[in-house]
Amino acid sequence: MDNSTVQNMAQNVRHYFDHDAAKKALKEKYEAKLLFAHGNGMWRAGPKLISTLRLWKLNEMVLVDEYGNPCKVDRPELEREAIMRWQEQMNAWYQEYESLRKER
Repeated sequence: MDNSTVQNMAQNVRHYFDHDAAKKALKEKYEAKLLFAHGNGMWRAGPKLISTLRLWKLNEMVLVDEYGNPCKVDRPELEREAIMRWQEQMNAWYQEYESLRKER
């Protein structure tokens, strides 16, 4: 193998490594933005929380937050906030991911 082939292969490996690192950083950025305060607790917007909230029909209920604390919440309000936060962050994440993917 000549030197230019080795250098080209090394550049490709660096490029893919940089892309994977950027993708991982993007994921961490948006996962952190899914955390929000509501009532007396901290919640992570996502399918698990949204499904739990949709399953129950009570207006007021007690749930365990991200830090293991039981919190009395207004279920419809927490559900609206979780859905809104989830959708905003997923849309933003998708837009940034598509930009990153096009650079590749």
